[in-house]
Amino acid sequence: MKLSILNKIPKSLIVSLLAVVFGLLAGALFMLFTGNNPFEGYTYLIRGGTMNIERLGNTLATASPLILTGLSVAFAFRTGLFNIGASGQMLFGGFCATAVALTLSAPKPILLLISVIAAGIGGALWGVVPGLLKSKFNVHEVVSSIMMNWIAYWVIYYAVPTYLKGAFLETESKKISHEASLRVDWLTNLFDGSYINLGLFIGIISVIVIAFILNKTVLGYELKSVGFNRYAAEYAGISVNKNIVLAMMISGALAGLAGAALYIGNASNIQIGILPPQGFDGIAVSLLGSNTPIGVLAAAIFFGLLYSGKGFMNAMTNIPPEIADTIIATIIYFAATSVLIEKGLDRLKKKRRGN
Repeated sequence: MKLSILNKIPKSLIVSLLAVVFGLLAGALFMLFTGNNPFEGYTYLIRGGTMNIERLGNTLATASPLILTGLSVAFAFRTGLFNIGASGQMLFGGFCATAVALTLSAPKPILLLISVIAAGIGGALWGVVPGLLKSKFNVHEVVSSIMMNWIAYWVIYYAVPTYLKGAFLETESKKISHEASLRVDWLTNLFDGSYINLGLFIGIISVIVIAFILNKTVLGYELKSVGFNRYAAEYAGISVNKNIVLAMMISGALAGLAGAALYIGNASNIQIGILPPQGFDGIAVSLLGSNTPIGVLAAAIFFGLLYSGKGFMNAMTNIPPEIADTIIATIIYFAATSVLIEKGLDRLKKKRRGN
């Protein structure tokens, strides 16, 4: 009976849950080694992100950019590419959204729409370069996308003080007005003053759209075919080079939308000298979510809870906040070594069948 139930559960879901469990167990061991109570630590960690409606809103706001960067990396994975340039695409997309928000005067709905579109185009532009290099010269996208991260870093480092400098500091842009922000009064009031914003809805809509593209369209079929076997796809008449470029553009656009969610949603300006870590965290979100849109959504909310709650855990106990980062790192490790977990599950099933 137990074996039949186990067979009905998707293996990817079991692997993801086991990765979380192993990560939490590792975190508990670290807490014990530092002389702290793991049950108390996890209680405060969870309460820190969910104890009231405001903290719940902050958890969802923290998760919003992670949904989009996780989706960006997952989409690239599903099409046979490894987009490690989500941070740069996110930074440049956020810069484009910030530039529009600070320079354009229009009613809030129109201004937000243009800002979000600008962020998506900026991210897509930053993604198309690795795509072209991959398709034309077979330059590995990992190398080229890392280089694009630092190009974005230095472009913003120059452009913000030159064109968008704040009133008091050269290291950050001017503050974005309420009219240009993704924060809206009804959502802020609903979550009791939280910084939750429309970035969450951008993330959810993107999850639905990407799931539809991958599973229900010819485009999605072609993109996945190139990812599974580019030579077989080419033999079947699919344009491999075109689909590589298109996949990186879509992946970059998603990361660019994450930049809008962060810089004109969670924050109120853009700072220089910082490469957003959410781009790299998107790799972890994608791995834990088994590279599926729905899995990415769940994984991003889970990571949002860890990030949002670790400060409260640190304030209420002697547990250092780095423990939460260690938990995340361990979860990433087990998610990345999912092949070993799958082999262990297969052996367990064979042993049960033998009995």
